[in-house]
Amino acid sequence: MDTAGIQNVVENSLLIQPREEKIRRTADGSQETFGMILEKSKKDPEKFWEEVAEQLFWYQRWEETISGDLPDFSFFKGGISNASVNLLDRHIDNGSGNKTAIIWEGENGDSQFYTYNMLLAEVNRFANALKSFGVRKGDAVAIYLPNLAEAFIAVLACFRLGAVYNSIFSGFSERALKDRLINYEPKIVVTADASYRRGRIIPLKEKVDRVIDSIPSVTNVLVVNRLNTNPNMKEERDVWWHDIRKTVSIECEPERVEANEPGIVFYTSGTTGKPKGVVHSGIAFVVQNYIYAKYHMDFQRDDVFWCSADIGWLTMHIWGIAGALANGVTTVIYEGAPDYPEKDRIYQIIDKYRVTKLFTAPTALRMLKSLGEKAIEPHHLDCLDVISLVGEPFDPETWNWTYEVLGKKKVYVNNTWGQTETAGTPLAGAAWLTPMKPGSAGVEFLGIHMDVVDHEGKPVPPMTLGNLVIRTPFPMLCRTLWKEPERYYRTYYSQVEGAYFASDIALKDKDGHFWVVGRSDDAFNVAGHRLSTMEMESAVLETPGVAEAAVIGVPDPIKGEVPFIFVRVSEQADDEEKIKKKISDAIIENIGKIAQPKQVIITESLPKTVSGKIMRRLLKEIVLKGDVAGDITGLEDPDTVAHIKTIMSEDQVMK
Repeated sequence: MDTAGIQNVVENSLLIQPREEKIRRTADGSQETFGMILEKSKKDPEKFWEEVAEQLFWYQRWEETISGDLPDFSFFKGGISNASVNLLDRHIDNGSGNKTAIIWEGENGDSQFYTYNMLLAEVNRFANALKSFGVRKGDAVAIYLPNLAEAFIAVLACFRLGAVYNSIFSGFSERALKDRLINYEPKIVVTADASYRRGRIIPLKEKVDRVIDSIPSVTNVLVVNRLNTNPNMKEERDVWWHDIRKTVSIECEPERVEANEPGIVFYTSGTTGKPKGVVHSGIAFVVQNYIYAKYHMDFQRDDVFWCSADIGWLTMHIWGIAGALANGVTTVIYEGAPDYPEKDRIYQIIDKYRVTKLFTAPTALRMLKSLGEKAIEPHHLDCLDVISLVGEPFDPETWNWTYEVLGKKKVYVNNTWGQTETAGTPLAGAAWLTPMKPGSAGVEFLGIHMDVVDHEGKPVPPMTLGNLVIRTPFPMLCRTLWKEPERYYRTYYSQVEGAYFASDIALKDKDGHFWVVGRSDDAFNVAGHRLSTMEMESAVLETPGVAEAAVIGVPDPIKGEVPFIFVRVSEQADDEEKIKKKISDAIIENIGKIAQPKQVIITESLPKTVSGKIMRRLLKEIVLKGDVAGDITGLEDPDTVAHIKTIMSEDQVMK
């Protein structure tokens, strides 16, 4: 693989050391101490995970810390615990019952606050409601809710009962909802009458009603009243949450759950378009995200944490639920999009609730950067201490802006890498302990062994692009695919023997930092040279006036493939023709004339998931076919697709 482009980025990157006073305040107090813990976790992972698990509550201690190996493995075998006890009861028993656990803010400005005592009472009520419908340990529950406090409560109630839950993005269409429910076969569906989405009212219960007859496994629908829209309620099947809440107890004995029993099923897109139901152990999910979030965010007892993701994506469960609540901090939930109703809504929420730790997506930070420094001035953001992110490659240009302009060089910027399948971020930094490097995805984290290999599975030298693999199991790594065990082996373990194949292209530099440059199918060949989305987009984003960029490869009769670039510009940008020329010049200067783009398209918006990931696959479909075949309702703003199709039709780019 050609490494010239990414090498320019990596070789010009600098290690930024954390501030000494911040290092001393961390749990370890020194970089040397953390370095020893990191080394120990790799040399003796069994002892490391044993010591982590011992910090949490167990009804019965495990018999064996690690059993088996990839792809068939288990952790804490025979150990009996309950995830909700470790997220709630443990803190109440330690005297933190009256501490604020959740701050919820609605898109329209509504707000709610729950202490740990209040949250446990609501979770027990919800668990008892589910029990009244016959839900028992191992039963499947589908949660089709927006970012409401009740969505968190429903998740924690499933943990309480040992039920297996699946959270479905509330913006999905009926078709996407139906496909997931048919595969998942839940006993109960939890939804709301309706929700807000950028000022529009989305009738969730109506969507459920139109698909529910195709799901014979469903016995009841539990409905949260968000907007008083008075949907049709089928007698005996449909029940209002506010009605049943009045009849159930605030006491619910936690179910005792073995550490490897399934707790979470999360659907992620497959290369065939058929979603995969990724299965995680609920106990392991909490154990590992407890220690990972503690280090990734440098959690302190008085922190106010905000994960800007949607409850329909696993990111919120990793950080906003397991990571935050396992560490006993206050977690913020915002119902709407991070740039709605106003573009600076992120700043407003940080200022209002004095958020100290923020977890977001690179796209959100690029959006903020495009607003300019004047958008920051009205807000008091000095409370920010750590900004972590995940979702897609993070360009050094926006990294530096985040650190220098937004954070005034007083924040730790923690770019990470993870997947739905990893249920967390095995590549990351430890906040205020690991040296930062703009654009990298961090280092192999605690208890993890990762590698970069060629197509034969052999490790490649540093500074060489290759396939990212995971060599050893860790607790929160997925265990199988829901009802598709053979697909699990084929998808993740058929490429490199004994290793999990991430389907990402990466490079490991001389300092041990990993640079994940994109999906295997995002990279493309130009006249025999392998180029990645990250190296191309990094060059584009260095162009003044460019706020966001997405690069795809399109067929070319001579070169095989050529870059095709979509950009969104800031308000201060030059006119379109000047911007396009500057982008082309930047590509030639940073990568070479071989990478000169076929076309640069300026658009008002780019198609993104709610978690902020730009959907390059959809852009490629529009360029090559003029339309998108699959479902787009899972996008943060589905209207973006129509907007880009119009631009492409007007420009007749590929004709």
